[in-house]
Amino acid sequence: MAHHHHGDGSGGVGVVGAPQVALVGNPNSGKSSLFNRLTGLRSKTGNYPGVTVSRFVGGCAIDGCDFTVEDLPGSYSLEPISPDEEIVADILEGRVEGVGQPDVVLAVVDATTLQRGLVLVSQLLQLDRPVCLVITFTDELVTRQGALDVAALGRAVGVPAIAVVANRTGRLTELRELLKDHTSWPSPPVPPPSEHGELDAWIVSVLHAAGYRAPQPHQATRSVDRVLLHPLWGAVVFLGVMFAFFQVIFGVAAPLQGLVESLFGWLGSLVEDHVGNPVLSGLLGHAIIGGVGGVVVFVPQIMLLFLLISILEGVGYLSRAAFLMDRLLSRFGLEGRAFVALLSSFACAVPGIMATRTMPSAKERIATMMAAPLMTCSARLPVYVLLIGLLVPTSARVGPVGAQGLVMFGLYLLGAVSAMLAAWVFRRLSDRGDQPALPFYLEMPPYRIPSLRSVLLSMWESAVTFLRKVGSIILLTTVALWVLLNLPAHSAADLSRAGIDPDDRSAAAAFTVEHSYAASVGRALEPVFEPLGFDWRVNVGVLASISARETFVATMGQISSADNPEDPAQALKDWTYTDG
Repeated sequence: MAHHHHGDGSGGVGVVGAPQVALVGNPNSGKSSLFNRLTGLRSKTGNYPGVTVSRFVGGCAIDGCDFTVEDLPGSYSLEPISPDEEIVADILEGRVEGVGQPDVVLAVVDATTLQRGLVLVSQLLQLDRPVCLVITFTDELVTRQGALDVAALGRAVGVPAIAVVANRTGRLTELRELLKDHTSWPSPPVPPPSEHGELDAWIVSVLHAAGYRAPQPHQATRSVDRVLLHPLWGAVVFLGVMFAFFQVIFGVAAPLQGLVESLFGWLGSLVEDHVGNPVLSGLLGHAIIGGVGGVVVFVPQIMLLFLLISILEGVGYLSRAAFLMDRLLSRFGLEGRAFVALLSSFACAVPGIMATRTMPSAKERIATMMAAPLMTCSARLPVYVLLIGLLVPTSARVGPVGAQGLVMFGLYLLGAVSAMLAAWVFRRLSDRGDQPALPFYLEMPPYRIPSLRSVLLSMWESAVTFLRKVGSIILLTTVALWVLLNLPAHSAADLSRAGIDPDDRSAAAAFTVEHSYAASVGRALEPVFEPLGFDWRVNVGVLASISARETFVATMGQISSADNPEDPAQALKDWTYTDG
C-alpha cells in the first residue's frame, strides 16, 4: 500500500477542486499497485468519517492538470454485505459526508476473472459517471492460453478500455492521456440490465463480442494446492512455514543487529570522550544515543517480519493459510477470514483490528477485535528478543535448530492460543439464539511471484513507521526517564559520606541511579509486583512501557549500564529475583 500517515479523512493530497478519480474493482484485481503507480506514492491515508475503513488518497498531475486519485476498498458488488463494500457503494453514490462523489471511475478488472468483474462493471455503468475499464493481468491470461480483445471489449461495453500490465510504463502513459480527456469519454447508449437473468445474458454477449477465452486452470497451482490445502499435510506445511519464519527472523537479523548495536555503542563513547560537561554527555550518550539505540537495534527484525509477511501474501500463501485455519478457528467461534486479521496483528494490533472490516458478521468482527490485541505484535518483539537473549544462550540448540528461535516460536504460539481462548469466551457469552453465520468464501489467487517493489515498499514502510515512533514517543520517554534516574544530583561530599569515591564515575552513577526519583517510584510499586518477583528496576521498566512497549528495552539498557557500563548485558544477566 502507499505510504501511510493518518489523515483526517477529509481531503486528498491532490489539489482542492481537482477532478476526483475513483479506482474500483474486486479484491486482488491489481487496484493498489495501479494506485501506487499513478500517484507515484504521493499519497496519504486516513479513515472515512464514522467508520474505521482505511482511505487511500493520492495526487496525480498530468500535463499540468491535477487529479485526486482514491483507491477504494476491494468490492464484488455495489449491493454490500460488509462495511468495506458499504463504503464503496456510499462513496460512488455521494452519500459520505465530507467526501465528494467521484467525477471519474476507473473500473479495474482482472482479465483472468473477467466474467465476475463484469458484474461490478454493470453496476458502475448505472451511476451516470464517466467510466473507463482498466484490464489487468492480461499477460497472465495469455500465459494460461486465454484470449481477450481489449478494444472489442470496450466497444461491446460502450466505454474506453485499456490493458495495463504491472511492470510496463507505456500503457500507464496511455491511461494518463485517457484520463486527461475524461470529459469526452463515450458512455453506453443503454445502461446494462440490473435484473439477474438479463444481466447474465448481457455478460455472455459482451464476452462473446470481446473474443474472450477463459484461462486454463493453473495445473501447477492445482497440484500445489492438493498438498497445501490437505487437512494433514497442509497443517504440517503451515507449521513448518511459521517455524522457518521465526528461525529466519532470529538467524538473519542477529548479525545485522550486532552492526547497529556496535554503531550506537561507538557513537555513545564518541560523545562521552568529546563532551566535557558530564550532564550533557550523559544526556546525549546515555539517554538519547543509548536509549534510542537500544530500540533501533530491532529495526532489522521488524523489517524482516514485514518482508516475510508481504512475501507470503504476494505469493498467494496467506489466503491458503486462512482457508486451512478456518476449520481450527471455527472451534473457537471464528472463521478463516479472522486469520488474516490476526496475522496482521503480529505487525500491530491496530491494522489487525482494521482488517476485521471485511467480515460480514458483526459478532465475528467483535470477537476478532477482542482477540487481536493478544497476538504478539512487533512492539513486543524487542522485549522478547531482550529476554530470550538473557535467558537462552545463543549456542543452545534443540537437535538441529537454534533454541532462541524455538522459544520465540513458542511465545508467539502462546499469544495465539490466548487470543483464541478470548474469542471463544466472547462467542460463548454472546451466542444466544443467533442466526447461522454467513458461509465462509475466500478467493484463492493463483501463485504469483510477488512484485519486488511492493515487497520492499512494505518493508521500508514498516521501518519508517517504527523509526517515527522511536523519534517521538520513545525518545521523549527515554529522556524523561534519564532525568528521573539521575535526579536528585549528589555532590562529591554526599558520595564520600556514602563511602563512594567521587572520582569513580561508574560507582557514582550506580549510586545516583539507586537513590534516584525513578528508583523511589519503582520501590513504591514493589508490593504490587512482588508476587512476580520484580524488583524496582523491572517495575520502572514496566511503568515506562505504558507509553510504548519498546521503551522497556531502552529503560533496562539505561539502568543496567549504570550497574555495569562496560557490559550492560552482563549486568542484566546478574540480576536476581527480589527473594534472591
